[in-house]
Amino acid sequence: MQTILLVEDDYELNESITYMLRQERYEVSSAYSIKEARDRYHEQELDLILLDVNLPDGEGFTFCKWVKEKKDVPVLFLTARDLEEDALLGYELGAEDYVTKPFSMKILLKKIRVMLKLVSEEEDNVFDDGYLRADLSKAKVEVNGKPCSLTPTEFKLLQVFLEHRRQLLTYNVLLERLWDCDGQFVDKHTLVVNVNRLRGKIEDTQHKYISNVYGMGYQWLDLS
Repeated sequence: MQTILLVEDDYELNESITYMLRQERYEVSSAYSIKEARDRYHEQELDLILLDVNLPDGEGFTFCKWVKEKKDVPVLFLTARDLEEDALLGYELGAEDYVTKPFSMKILLKKIRVMLKLVSEEEDNVFDDGYLRADLSKAKVEVNGKPCSLTPTEFKLLQVFLEHRRQLLTYNVLLERLWDCDGQFVDKHTLVVNVNRLRGKIEDTQHKYISNVYGMGYQWLDLS
């Protein structure tokens, strides 16, 4: 179940949005101030934040900046502040959308569905175990927090392994996937060389991902 944090100090509006979201099977955590919002943030993993700008103890912009510095949780502003500069500030701080009051509950719900669907699809394309992070959709790889440069063939190999975790990938299957990768013919010797290079870039003594199944192929050891 996806969890939404609703930060809105108008009690009736907070209750109405909470009821609507729970009817749609979302888990909702409500807050009426920035202080409460920070407490809720630490209590659970959040998929989306609905955030008012005018709050009793400050502006939602401050909370949005605080959140984005910690983790890129999607933020959708719900506010009566309809000035262009306010909306632009919200986007500059990293918010995904900015909706002014009054708004249609049906449209709000549609926006939420779209945003959460996009987040879900993005997460499906990201492998992150705290040491190795691979964003397949953006072709970006980090090892121990530092960018890791892979050749097109190495990246394609990593992508195939991550898409078939725990499965034995025979030499033939891998060769078919890498055929003419980056405009070059890939044979078994080239495959072995590239697998070894990939392992050298993403593995260390504490993190072993690729296992050689003698005479057959390779397997990604997903131990998470």
